Amino acid sequence: MFTKILYPTDFSDCSKKALEYVKKLKEAGTREVIVFHVIDERDIRTVSGSIVWLEETAEEQLSAIKEELVDAGMKTSVRLVRGIPFKEILRIDETEEDISLIVIGSHGKSNVKEMLLGSVSE
Repeated sequence: MFTKILYPTDFSDCSKKALEYVKKLKEAGTREVIVFHVIDERDIRTVSGSIVWLEETAEEQLSAIKEELVDAGMKTSVRLVRGIPFKEILRIDETEEDISLIVIGSHGKSNVKEMLLGSVSE
């Protein structure tokens, strides 16, 4: 049914809950998961000089998620890009073949800005 899943994550608690759902989808026939994280270019402008740190931290977290999914018996790849999250999620969905489902947490970063301006999943 859902053979290939795109799992965008911002490493929030909601994303972690979505990961548990992704693992359960193995029983529904999921064979492959793409774990996807976007370093928000709007945040890069406000955190000058720390892009390397952001990338290294994201790579460590992506690696841990990949290991968790591989241990659950799922073929897993990771992608890390810079951009605007919703645009990059749509781009990978358009360019990657055979994605049958996108699993994303409905709330991510919890701060006033996100409450006022919305979140990626909206």
